[in-house]
Amino acid sequence: MLENRKQIVLFFIYTVAAIYLARLFYLQIIDDSYQALGSTNAVRKEIDIPLRGQIYDRNGKMMVGNVDVYDLYITPKKVKNLDTLHFCELFGITRPYFDSVAADAKEYSRNRSSVFLRQLSKEEHAHAINAMVDFEGFSFEQSFFRTYPTKTMANALGYIGEIGKEAFKRQDVSNPYYRRGDYIGLSGLEKQYEEALRGKRGVRFKLMNVKMEDKGSFQDGKADTAAVIGKNLYTGIDANLQQFADSLMQHKAGSVVAIEPATGEILAMGSYPTYDPNELSGRSFKKMFNELQNNPYKPLINRPIMGFYRPGSTFKLIQAAIGLQMGALTFNSKFPDGAAPVKCHRHPSINGNDLHNAIRFSCNPYFYHAYRRIIEFNDLGSPFKTAEMGYQNWDSYVRKFGFGQKLGIDLPSESTNPFWASVRYDKVYGKGSWKYSNIYSLSIGEGELSVNMLKLANQACIFANRGYYITPHLVKKVGESGDIDAKYKVKHVTGVNPSYFEFIVSGMQDAASQGTFKSGSYTDIVVCGKTGTSQNPKPLKDNAIFICFAPKDNPKIAVAVMVEYSGFGGTFSGPVAAMMIEKYLKGKVEKKDQIERVMAMNVMGNFPIRVPKSLPIVKKDSVEIKATQPKTANNQPKPSSPQVPKQTNVAVLNSEKKDFKTK
Repeated sequence: MLENRKQIVLFFIYTVAAIYLARLFYLQIIDDSYQALGSTNAVRKEIDIPLRGQIYDRNGKMMVGNVDVYDLYITPKKVKNLDTLHFCELFGITRPYFDSVAADAKEYSRNRSSVFLRQLSKEEHAHAINAMVDFEGFSFEQSFFRTYPTKTMANALGYIGEIGKEAFKRQDVSNPYYRRGDYIGLSGLEKQYEEALRGKRGVRFKLMNVKMEDKGSFQDGKADTAAVIGKNLYTGIDANLQQFADSLMQHKAGSVVAIEPATGEILAMGSYPTYDPNELSGRSFKKMFNELQNNPYKPLINRPIMGFYRPGSTFKLIQAAIGLQMGALTFNSKFPDGAAPVKCHRHPSINGNDLHNAIRFSCNPYFYHAYRRIIEFNDLGSPFKTAEMGYQNWDSYVRKFGFGQKLGIDLPSESTNPFWASVRYDKVYGKGSWKYSNIYSLSIGEGELSVNMLKLANQACIFANRGYYITPHLVKKVGESGDIDAKYKVKHVTGVNPSYFEFIVSGMQDAASQGTFKSGSYTDIVVCGKTGTSQNPKPLKDNAIFICFAPKDNPKIAVAVMVEYSGFGGTFSGPVAAMMIEKYLKGKVEKKDQIERVMAMNVMGNFPIRVPKSLPIVKKDSVEIKATQPKTANNQPKPSSPQVPKQTNVAVLNSEKKDFKTK
């Protein structure tokens, strides 16, 4: 019995072994296809790099496209009997360059190809292709570089570049997509949507004779795979509006964000000073990147999503909404002008400064008392316990407006801008040892508050929508028949009664027409807005903020503008926002003289810059301020020689108590 079982097992083992041996014999002796594939002298594997997906604005205008070029690759092991002098003359390179790149390629891998020369034009390729028979180990691959027809929105669109060593190592080892020297999205939409934009590579096998001449496809192309072009991105951007914002913000540092409130689609997003995105495309990438990186005004920082600012008086709108919802405030709540450590900036006293007029004139003492009532709206008795509980309740409301967290825009590098939790105050002052007098500066948007301009534009959307927002996003469709992530369709509700928003909006309307900003000087459209002054350490000038939306009913656009180190929002940011609204809603701006006046405003001389010992002074012609020497708001010439800054868009947070003057 046991003997029979043993024979059965042996028979099974011998049968399987025979099948394997027969298959190996067939593959290695009879079928020559695998033998040919393994012979580097007979078959050459060529990679087909697909065109990268293009990016369009909401009206179908191309913002990012492609230009066909050729890359020259080297496989060190295959390089034999090379006439180096002839090679260098053909491609116009020096011997030291050749030796350096060849050594680098050999160190990377003798058997795998890597880039030797990038972005040769069609003419350069045609000139060299017939001579390649003399240069074993070198081959061309068709590629592309990015072109930006609208020359705008550099930070949001992003740029591509060679894959870094760390990103290369992080690939799936079993199925790597990128080769050394390949392009990859490094910032902006290019990085965020890399997988969709890059497409799918194809592979072609070519028969080659001993002279490395192309003898046609291997096996009639049966082993080839076709490349798949990357998916196009269709954004909500209005390129014309974006370019108009660029013109208004010349000679200024800061941010502009415009959003369609009903959908959360971003209409414009500018970071200033800016640069032509074409500068970071092509062979000059490294040189231009270094210049931009050393530019003292930091144009590579995407200020709208990476900046840290105090919101200033724009935050008073949030205080009003929270106070009304909690019941700590009513429409008729009145507080005295004095008896507060924050100073009033001399506005008319109408109807005893009720909530409407406090919003209209941005009354500091009013919101000092209003915030105190919000924090102390409990019956715990102890001022310390009252402050802790009140602060926690207030904090929970504020976060529903999108503050203290990432909004989730479809861009990398969005800042969180966290608020201080109550435990942070415990660490600073001691558990149970802080009260309202330690946090009152929050009442007017100062102290330990920090936001970016995307959040302030989103705040404008919340008031435009009377209580909700949809996560701001740039892309509205991926591919011809694609869609966007479902999270960009969800309504985030603040939980505040819409009637309270309606009341506050009426105050915003008066604030933008009869209060701290006279929008009528720039447009006849009814604008609902709020000015703000984001404080900087003295003697630096403060940052000017303005947030708004229009029309009042069924709003189509919400805007937030920040001009750094300039002063008051009504003077510098308000005009930019008002004219952007008119441009978007009407297609043009009626008051041409106002456009020229705002364009001529130059506050770059207020920017705090210095020269550290480790960095050189940047050349004058690499700075955003070019051509004619602009003038300041006082019409006085300003020197435009750049130096490396002490700080750019970071407002230093401190809880120092002082006399705040905020508009």
